[in-house]
Amino acid sequence: MTPIPARIAAFHANGADRYGVVTDAGIIDMTPEYGARFPTLQHVVEAGALEEVIAAAEGRAPTYREEDVTYLIPIARPEKLICIGVNFPDRNAEYKDGQAQPTKPSMFIRFPRSFTGHGGNMIRPPESEQLDYEGEVTIVIGKGGRRIAREDAYDHIAALTLCNEGTIRDWVRHAKFNVTQGKNWDSTGAIGPWLVPFRGADQLDDIELTTRVNGEVRQNDRTSNMMFDFRFIVNYVSTFCTLVPGDVIVCGTPTGAGARFDPPKWLKPGDVVEVEAEGIGILRNGVADE
Repeated sequence: MTPIPARIAAFHANGADRYGVVTDAGIIDMTPEYGARFPTLQHVVEAGALEEVIAAAEGRAPTYREEDVTYLIPIARPEKLICIGVNFPDRNAEYKDGQAQPTKPSMFIRFPRSFTGHGGNMIRPPESEQLDYEGEVTIVIGKGGRRIAREDAYDHIAALTLCNEGTIRDWVRHAKFNVTQGKNWDSTGAIGPWLVPFRGADQLDDIELTTRVNGEVRQNDRTSNMMFDFRFIVNYVSTFCTLVPGDVIVCGTPTGAGARFDPPKWLKPGDVVEVEAEGIGILRNGVADE
């Protein structure tokens, strides 16, 4: 796997929400030094201070072992949390509706409460057994703007993370033209485990994205195959709404979600789902009933 550069996470430890730089040896808590200026990791992003905080951790000993903290979603309260649907050609073909490849992306909104952090359980509600997974690369906006040109799009990305865009499948079919109901059940998805500062196109343009359930590969593709690339997404979204620092955009999943198997392979309590992308890391979550 491609080495992961510096990374910074939001977490809960010793009765408080914190953030810190993650190393192979543990987590260096940066909240004592920076918490007055930046109360949360979201404030760090909004201030454009990711690199400053990461640099300040250089040479310090870890404060916590990873197993002693609870990971939180990196951006707790984004102004916008936007998801791009059906963004890989094979995924589009899965629908078998005879339609040509779209020229504009499908999009929908999720609420932060519908996600848990790395290591937490994705929750299956009693109303449905159709809890599904979708592994996705996710971008966090660092510099806001409106009508951002494609060639300038990467200047507006602060960091990368991963998403398991968990879905209650039968509830996305309750209405003809929206999927909101099936996409926003509490803690059905996950985001994390951390933020990796964005430093160049090689981190995004052609990286492998894989989803595993209990070790079995279910999804595997490369971002170079996306129908709407990251530059397009930033340009397109910023055309109709103003992007602001801290906005989160989940950029689409490959073929292989549980709903497309025959019979479908829904997630069940005790399952472990891993979403992995080169240079970003592994987002790992269990599954439990509400």
